[in-house]
Amino acid sequence: MAVLEKGSKKLLNAWAFYDWANSVYTLTIASSIFPIFYSALFLNELKVVSAFGFEFKSTALITFVTAFTFLVVAFTSPILSGIADYVGNKKNFMKFFCYIGSAGCIGLYWFDISSDKIHLSLLFYFMGLIGYWGSLVFYNSYLPDIAFEDQQDKVSAKGFSYGYLGSVILLILNLGMVMFPQYFGFDVSIPESISKTATDKEIQEALLKAKNAASFEAMKVSFITVGLWWALFSQYSFYWLPKGTSSGHKVTKAIVFNGLRELRLVWKELKQNLRLKRYLYAFFVFSMAVQTIMLVAVYFGEEEIAWGGDAEKTTGLIGSILIIQLVAIIGAILTSKASATFGNIKTLIFVNLIWMSLCFYAYFMETPLQFYIAASIVGLVMGGIQALARSTYSKFLPETEDTTSYFSFYDVAEKIGIVIGMVIFATIDQITGSMRNGILFLFLFFLAGIILLLRVPGKNPEL
Repeated sequence: MAVLEKGSKKLLNAWAFYDWANSVYTLTIASSIFPIFYSALFLNELKVVSAFGFEFKSTALITFVTAFTFLVVAFTSPILSGIADYVGNKKNFMKFFCYIGSAGCIGLYWFDISSDKIHLSLLFYFMGLIGYWGSLVFYNSYLPDIAFEDQQDKVSAKGFSYGYLGSVILLILNLGMVMFPQYFGFDVSIPESISKTATDKEIQEALLKAKNAASFEAMKVSFITVGLWWALFSQYSFYWLPKGTSSGHKVTKAIVFNGLRELRLVWKELKQNLRLKRYLYAFFVFSMAVQTIMLVAVYFGEEEIAWGGDAEKTTGLIGSILIIQLVAIIGAILTSKASATFGNIKTLIFVNLIWMSLCFYAYFMETPLQFYIAASIVGLVMGGIQALARSTYSKFLPETEDTTSYFSFYDVAEKIGIVIGMVIFATIDQITGSMRNGILFLFLFFLAGIILLLRVPGKNPEL
């Protein structure tokens, strides 16, 4: 296989295409069908579950598990990235997490909240989440390796756009399976004994029950499609991406914790780079709120919005996610263009203002229409803030070949921020019994993020 030159169109497309492969996880598992499936497992209104020796509110449990996963990623990624740097093969680590995540998604088919299965079920959830975020540590670190500085905003936005498009395609297929299971081979028939003896009303109720059961099975099958899509489409990226930037070495005990040492070195260097250090402070704070909202949005919509019925709820929630994804393609492009005109920092400040306003709006919304409006606005700013935050950090990096360590530091900051945000949110949800209070509290993080962004000094006019 020929080694592609840095900045080449094929290499940039191959890198961006991994977003096409892995974004189906964030859309189907993290954002849409799994939250609906998870909620459907709780038949009583209390929605409590026993796990790890405690009683949890259902949404609080999944939020705590999510926070724990990010904590694991935060502590392990520096070690793994240090090893990857030393042996010069970050692609193998990226593959490892990709396949772990894919297997976790497939395992969600057997997710069950019964006391004897809940812990294995949460393990599958853990595997999918750690696989996705673990692979991103190495995926993001490729950006300055494969793209020149003037290409990074554009290719970063292209990656998110590919991800939104690919994930929407699979979600539409999954949505068809859930809403019309009879057309995808799922059994929606009722026993012949019932159809012969029951009244018309009883037959209709039996048919509805059979369709709901088939839709539930379709949700479980959709998790398998996510795992397969992720593993198969990632092969194009794996084929063309380079192994790494270092010369190969064998792993020894001495270098296992090399990543942590490199992280300390990065922190020391950050003290000499005021612009990068202050930007990381701001990123830590606003990313904490953005990622928390994105991870709990559908759980919020399922619990706090008056949909009118289970069928309307399923259609409405998945429809709102489709709105977010489609609008997000436009949002990522517009944000990239805005950054080219007004600068990265000014654009990030404006986007944070929108997020801050959304926190207030979300606290008061109750109807599906209000939720759709919020989803549209979230779509505009979701992809934009992620793509721009990543490319801004890449631009601020000093001249170095050790990009993995710098992006490992970036990812650790992001993950620890998510842990703090999710734990705060889950605690407020568990204590107050309402997710609205947690959403409103996140307003403070966006406000702090704006203040910190205002303190980032400029070095070049475009920044």
